[in-house]
Amino acid sequence: MNRTIILRRSMFGGVAALAALILAAGCGDDGGMPTMDHGASKAPTTAASSSATSDFNDSDVMFAQMMIPHHQQAVEMADQATTRAKDPELKSLAAQIKTAQAPEISTMTGWLTAWGRPTAAPGASGGHDAHGSGMPGMMSEQDITMLTSATGTDFDRKFAEMMIAHHNGAITMAKTEQASGASPQAKEMAGQIEKSQAVEVKQLQGILDRLS
Repeated sequence: MNRTIILRRSMFGGVAALAALILAAGCGDDGGMPTMDHGASKAPTTAASSSATSDFNDSDVMFAQMMIPHHQQAVEMADQATTRAKDPELKSLAAQIKTAQAPEISTMTGWLTAWGRPTAAPGASGGHDAHGSGMPGMMSEQDITMLTSATGTDFDRKFAEMMIAHHNGAITMAKTEQASGASPQAKEMAGQIEKSQAVEVKQLQGILDRLS
């Protein structure tokens, strides 16, 4: 009987000692537990995201609202050239224009959504008429009809002429954004547009000179 009591006391003592060790270890490591820092590690990311979303002005909004339809028209024109252009270099350049500008449309649409602004400028009709659109280089409906009706080398020349004017308009808008905008992302894209389209204008002019 005494032997049984002693054995039980020994078992209880061992369990109590083990529990004490676990408790002590837990208390000693509280400061180093990674789960305790989750709130602190997420705070800078949230703050940075909020800052990026709020760091914009009216010039940024106008740049995105105007450049979206401007790019959309360029993509529509490029679509025609990729299938109808006779000149191989022009056809390749048209595909390059489409590849570059289509993703930028999605990016700028995302900015406007994040900024809580409409994707179309107030009063925009959605048409291609440059007279009253406020967008430099935009082709009118008549211009687009002329391009669509042209064939062969005549189409190639008209496309090159129109896209040069269209690109120069985009470059003007991009320069305005870089001078007046506040959003780092929008100003960076504007700089990229200015540089890439200036290069394409030179290439288009070379093609036009060759076809004339």
